[in-house]
Amino acid sequence: MKLYRCARIEGITGLEFREEPDLPPPGPHQVLMKVNASSLNARELLFMRGALGDWLQPNYIPVSDGAGTVIAVGPGVRRVKPGDRVVATFYENWVGGTLPQHSDTLGRGAIVEGMLRETVLLGEEELVAIPEHLSDEEAATLPCAALTAWNALCEHGPLLPGQTVVVQGTGGVSLFALQFAKLFGARVIATSSSDAKLARLTQLGADATINYRSTPRWADAVLEATDGDGADLVVEVGGAATFAESVAATRKGGRISVVGMLTGVPSPGDGFFMRGLSIAPIHVGSRQDFETMNRAIGFHRLKPVIDSTFAFADVPDALRHLESQRHFGKIVILHA
Repeated sequence: MKLYRCARIEGITGLEFREEPDLPPPGPHQVLMKVNASSLNARELLFMRGALGDWLQPNYIPVSDGAGTVIAVGPGVRRVKPGDRVVATFYENWVGGTLPQHSDTLGRGAIVEGMLRETVLLGEEELVAIPEHLSDEEAATLPCAALTAWNALCEHGPLLPGQTVVVQGTGGVSLFALQFAKLFGARVIATSSSDAKLARLTQLGADATINYRSTPRWADAVLEATDGDGADLVVEVGGAATFAESVAATRKGGRISVVGMLTGVPSPGDGFFMRGLSIAPIHVGSRQDFETMNRAIGFHRLKPVIDSTFAFADVPDALRHLESQRHFGKIVILHA
C-alpha cells in the first residue's frame, strides 16, 4: 500500500512517501475503503510545523478528508456494501448529539491516522454516502471544511432568510459558508485582501465585498453596508488578529462562529460582553450533521469550489501551493 507519513515534525520536508504491507481483511463491523481522492486543509501545515508541540508524534499519516469506494465489508456490516461510493467522517466516533467527552478533538490526520494513503480500514459508522451528483474529488472536500461551514451557520441557531452573514477570506470554510448562506436566503458580505478574489466571490453570490488590506477597519464597512446594524452572524476564521473586527461588525445580540484560530486564540474584549454577543466554537460536526448537510447539497445540487488537483506523487507540491495562499477553493489529491 502506498502512503505518506510525516516522519519528522519539520514542515513539508518531513513528509515521506512509503510503501507498506496491505491492510488485512475487514473484521466485524469494519469496512475496507479504497481512497480515490483527498483534500487539504490549513490544519495539515500547522500539524506538520509542530503547532501541537509534543502532543503529536512523528510518523503519523496526515490529511483528514478522503472519499472513495467500499472494497470489502466485515461480518455484521449493514450500512454499506462493496461498490458503494463513500466519504469518511472527520471524527471516528461522533455519530450524533454532542461531541463525546473523550473524543480526540483533532479528528483524522493526526493522532487518528489520516487519508493520505491507498486504502483505509474504518468502522461502518464512520462512513457517509456521497451525493450522487458529486465526483469523488468533489466529495473529498466535504468532511472538514464543508461540515464546519454548515455548522457555523446553523448549529447554534437557525440562519433565516434576509439575515446578514460575514465570511472571511477564500479558504474552504469561507467559500462553503458563502454557498450555504445563499441556500438559506441570507445576505453575504465577504472579505479578502485581493480584488481579483473579491470579484470571484461576487460571482459566487456575495452581495457585498470588502478588501481588508485597503480597509483594515473593515467592520466599519460592514456597518455601512447594513445601515449601521451590523451582521447577524460572522464566520470567524482568523483568530486573535481578526476577532476584534468581527466583534465590531456584529449586531447587538448577534453571533460569532469561531472555526479557526490561525493567528492565535482570540480574546473577547469589552465590546463582546457589552453588546450581548454570543460565541459559538465549531468542532466540525457529527456523522448525522454530515448526512443532513449532504441532503441539502444533493437537493440543491451544490458544487464545491475546487482550486486545483494534484497527482498522489505530487503531494509536496500540493502542500506548497496551500502554503502559498494563492488558492481559491479546495486543493484536491487524486490517488489513482
